[in-house]
Amino acid sequence: MRVIILAAGQGKRLLPLTAEVPKALLDIGGKALIERQIEAFAACGIKDFVVVTGYASALMEEKLQAIAARYGVKAAAVYNPFYAVADNLASCWLARSAMTGDFIQVNGDNVFRSDLVERLLSAPENPVSVAINVKQAYDADDMKVMMDRGRLTEVGKTLPVDTVNAEAIGFYVFRGAGVKAYSDELELAMRDPQGLKRWFPSAVGSLAKKVTVSTIECTGLRWAEVDFPADLAHARALVTGWDQP
Repeated sequence: MRVIILAAGQGKRLLPLTAEVPKALLDIGGKALIERQIEAFAACGIKDFVVVTGYASALMEEKLQAIAARYGVKAAAVYNPFYAVADNLASCWLARSAMTGDFIQVNGDNVFRSDLVERLLSAPENPVSVAINVKQAYDADDMKVMMDRGRLTEVGKTLPVDTVNAEAIGFYVFRGAGVKAYSDELELAMRDPQGLKRWFPSAVGSLAKKVTVSTIECTGLRWAEVDFPADLAHARALVTGWDQP
């Protein structure tokens, strides 16, 4: 199993904290955010990482090598030269060459532990699976999901809140035939004139019209997404005690 991490963005909503470092390198309880991600995957035996870089790429690549050495894993970088003008569909498209076998794709701003990784790995081995969280209400920034008997039918931030069943939390698992199906869908999406302005979940939504996209419920597991200063404070509070024996 390979992990592809999307970490090209600066994280402008966190300025001035991200004026010189990308969001994925922000300190979360004494460790860089991306180090916590690699640590969680490595604890489950995963040793192959591909990280899409962009903002402050030289710094990111230097840190990645140090992290890889610390955890005994391989971490290759793929540079996204469009990071400043494109949304993350372009990052996925540029990582197509790394989609050669089963892989997990994760957003570079998620803070989580190995229990969440274990949930992904222990789920049924479907071609395409999306990790979801169910809660009482959803807001404009949630990557909302519509489902039909456990199958994902739509995903996007602009879905009407009264029609959604869950939120996608940033983990996407591709196995077997699902790998090529997703890679092909990324190619189609980037040929759209608006491709640079699209988020990759739009490609997952399009893929769901062609193949079954399953869901993996992660409700109840502790994780955080870091977009705003309040999120950063929450993530730092969340990890308090995680590193204790």
